[in-house]
Amino acid sequence: MPDSRVVSATEAVRKFSSIVAQVREEGAVFVVERSGKPVARIGPAAKRSLTGGEFAALVRAGAGAEVGDPPGGGHDYCRAVEDGIAFLNRSEVPKTPWAY
Repeated sequence: MPDSRVVSATEAVRKFSSIVAQVREEGAVFVVERSGKPVARIGPAAKRSLTGGEFAALVRAGAGAEVGDPPGGGHDYCRAVEDGIAFLNRSEVPKTPWAY
């Protein structure tokens, strides 16, 4: 991670577009100070990605029946997600031309 660059609040306001461009292009991190004390940090947003298994676990965790849920209380959706994951994880070459 790159070292933080310190900027005053006034400078951050004047150069905000440039600061955002540097964060996007270089991964730069800026510490904004007011009266010589750090008050904010401007840096790259954390990237979050899920594996198919993690997504399925999240769906399972929230699959309990609640008011207004469709029949099956969300379990049908979870089953459809698992079927989709299995389909995407299938072998790219079918065993027979009639497999799909």
